Amino acid sequence: MSTPLQNYAYEDSEAAHTHAYLFPTLLKILADRPAGPIFELGCGNGTTASMLTKRGHTVTGVDPSTSGIEIAQRQYPECRLELGSSEENLRARFGTFDTVLSLEVAEHVYSPVGYARAINELLNPGGIAIVSTPYHSYLKNLALAASGKMEGHFTALWEGGHIKFWSRRTIATLFDKTGFDEIGFYRVGRVPVLAKSMISVFRKRDVPPASA
Repeated sequence: MSTPLQNYAYEDSEAAHTHAYLFPTLLKILADRPAGPIFELGCGNGTTASMLTKRGHTVTGVDPSTSGIEIAQRQYPECRLELGSSEENLRARFGTFDTVLSLEVAEHVYSPVGYARAINELLNPGGIAIVSTPYHSYLKNLALAASGKMEGHFTALWEGGHIKFWSRRTIATLFDKTGFDEIGFYRVGRVPVLAKSMISVFRKRDVPPASA
């Protein structure tokens, strides 16, 4: 969650368009877990944290976007949302949690291993990470290319835009290398083969990971 997310600008406290297809599955995943503390890595303008707080969770989170955190702190004072990123020692600052949430962040980070390790360090042994990112697969990439939308999909002109393009295999490999087992996977938005995003659920192993 290093830069370019520092350049990600928020203008208001409204939910992003991605939330319409992310939230229903997120709530299904959390339905089997008791309401409790959640850490959100990449909390943006606070809309996800606020939604979860209304459902009984206690949400702490960080984001490097100054505009996002200014809005979040003004609109949602019931949540502890502060400037920060995966480049710092978040465990020393906030402690550990049973659940870490990170929605639509992995596609923005310069150091995926650093990002995944930060999530690992924030979790108690056996804790879960819920991570979403835009979905990519061979068939979806073919469809983007055939429809002439691939160039726009690369977001080259978007300040703070996407710099990583993940498949299920690559995101699972990243988290396996950093001490996790995949325990759930969901394609969301559109039909599965052309899904807009994917949500992966990982459980932290009880033993420390080997050096990645």
